[in-house]
Amino acid sequence: MHFDSGLPPHISIKSSYELTNNGTRPLSELELRLPGKRRFKTSNVELTWDGQTLNTEPSPDYPRNTLVKLPQPWTVSGRHSLHIALNLETPGPGESSFLGFASDAFFLPAQGWAPELLPAEGIFATGGAPPDKWNLIVHVPNGFVVHTSGDKIKTSRHGEETTIHARQRIVDIYPYVIAGRYVTNQIGSGRQKIYLWTRKQEDPGDIRTVSDSLLKTLANYNLVFGPRSVAEPPAGFLGRRHKPGQNSLPLWLAECPVIPGCFTERNPLNAQLLGTKDQGRSGEMISLDSAVIDPGPGLKKMALATAPALAASWLGYGQNPGFFEQAPPLSAFPAFAAAVGDEALNGATERTETIRRALALVPKNPPSAKENDAALYAKSFLFFYALQDRYSPETFRKAVRHMLDARRNSGFNLDDLIAAFDQEAHGNTAAFVRLWMKHPGVPQDFRAKYENTSADKNTSLKESTP
Repeated sequence: MHFDSGLPPHISIKSSYELTNNGTRPLSELELRLPGKRRFKTSNVELTWDGQTLNTEPSPDYPRNTLVKLPQPWTVSGRHSLHIALNLETPGPGESSFLGFASDAFFLPAQGWAPELLPAEGIFATGGAPPDKWNLIVHVPNGFVVHTSGDKIKTSRHGEETTIHARQRIVDIYPYVIAGRYVTNQIGSGRQKIYLWTRKQEDPGDIRTVSDSLLKTLANYNLVFGPRSVAEPPAGFLGRRHKPGQNSLPLWLAECPVIPGCFTERNPLNAQLLGTKDQGRSGEMISLDSAVIDPGPGLKKMALATAPALAASWLGYGQNPGFFEQAPPLSAFPAFAAAVGDEALNGATERTETIRRALALVPKNPPSAKENDAALYAKSFLFFYALQDRYSPETFRKAVRHMLDARRNSGFNLDDLIAAFDQEAHGNTAAFVRLWMKHPGVPQDFRAKYENTSADKNTSLKESTP
């Protein structure tokens, strides 16, 4: 990939594939996944097959994919070269949904921008996956700092341009890049390194404040959810694995080059639950070890702004395929994790205030009909606090860590959550889930506990099960 800082800046991507048909029948077409048109503004898309230009059309079965008709059947064991070239453009006025680039900084998130080859149709179809090792080559102007997936194996300079070769492995899953004329600061601690990349020099005192707040947030996530997720080779593949007890893997936090389009759409109810409706609070993981942040709220509030994003790194970003697409109550698990980060920064009283905000979204006397989406989401969010109250925070931590460890790289669902609590608490967790999720509204004893303003905020009440 080549970054051109001219006005407007754009990125040229060229992908080369040496392909072999190792199947059992000839192929007459290929299915590809090019950069998503909702997130990226593309232009000059060109595909060639052994140097011959290919025509493309949307897949009739899945319009997000691109179908390519081959000039001749691709015979079994036949070898061919496929080349894909395209540009990612800077969006114009009114195109704020697209990812933008500044002349002095840009990022490409893991997944979405790099072309993907998809397996051919068939019951036992394989193929399309990248090789065990391949090189990502990044061209940027001199003076840019660069963080990419994979291992940097070579850096060279030619004229006004720097070229980085990064060896990608199966464990890296999807490539990503952050680059720009950032001011870099290493913060955190010896066991948890954090690299803070800002667009301008910041006050050393503010940087220390951010470092202390982030370490407090990360420590709380470690306590509640166990060690942060790390990229591991898929089952059956050899590769480097992170050993328990080692220092935590580094984190990179970089300011967004251009705020419009920097963050993907997220649930607006989270702002109400977390009490940030009128505050600038934006951050998003773009890979398992990197997040982009909105500098608008100011450096001192960075830990608060990035808490929801960092939660994704603990709960399985890039490894749990359905992390942001779960059914209730797990659909609210990311929001609950973000609230855990708020507690670390704002103290124990924050927990009670958060619960009260969520209770306000759930009707006291709900109709017997199906609950609306907002009430169901808020109730799902409260369900995790109810689990803490019923089984104790320590048992909650053990059960959640058990589930995350057991289902790492595989995703998890409500059955996994129930099984983990049954193992740790030796109780009928399924009955407790039914009490909460199969009836409209919130159990009255839970509501009474937290709506009573004179109640002791640190008391623990165990809800009854049917």
